[in-house]
Formats: sequence, structure tokens, C-alpha cells
Amino acid sequence: MSSGGRKSDRKDAPASTAEDADDAVFKALANATRRRMLDVLKESPRTTGDLCAQFPDLDRTTVLQHLRVLERAELVIGRKVGRERHLTLAPVPIKRIHDRWIGEYARAAVTLLDDLTRD
Repeated sequence: MSSGGRKSDRKDAPASTAEDADDAVFKALANATRRRMLDVLKESPRTTGDLCAQFPDLDRTTVLQHLRVLERAELVIGRKVGRERHLTLAPVPIKRIHDRWIGEYARAAVTLLDDLTRD
């Protein structure tokens, strides 16, 4: 039973390596609801209550579960202000994914296309 607690603690802990961090970001971005939450936060910071109101088809617990995944991936930063929790988009992990994966693959594709047009 205590091992379940440790698993939960590990699950809620921030990623310990760059690979773990990337995995957490990909997991967070794999869900359409979480991507929509990021889109809402991209427009402007929100309170938890405001974010819940943006998703009337979901109950508060479900929104908070999605939010926990986004925070674990460090895509969202939550800050307590009085009784409210203010949420802000943290775009650095997305940029890191872009630089590591998309940027490198795009460069390779451009080089390949350039080579094909020269032949």
C-alpha cells in the first residue's frame, strides 16, 4: 500500500531528466482538452475558476486533473493569490520540443528538398 503512495509521489514530481521532461510535455500535448486549455491560457492568464468556466462540459475535478498534467509538464504555472489560484502559460517546454524535434527535422527536410532541386 505504501508503494502506491510512492508511485503517486513520483507521478506528481517534476521530471528529473531532459528526456523525462520531454515525455511529460508530449503526454500533456497528446490530449485535445489539454491543448485547448493551453490555447485559453495563451490568450491571457486565468484563475482556476475562470479556466473551469471555459470548459462547461467538464466537471471541476476533471479540469483539475488535466491541469495537474500540464503543471507536471511545466507547461502551466500556478500561483496562489489570496484564495484564488492564478494560472499562466509557460511556453519554454514547447519551445524546447520545437528546437529539439521540429527544428532539427525541418532542417533535414529543407536540406533534402534542396538536394532534390539541384539534381
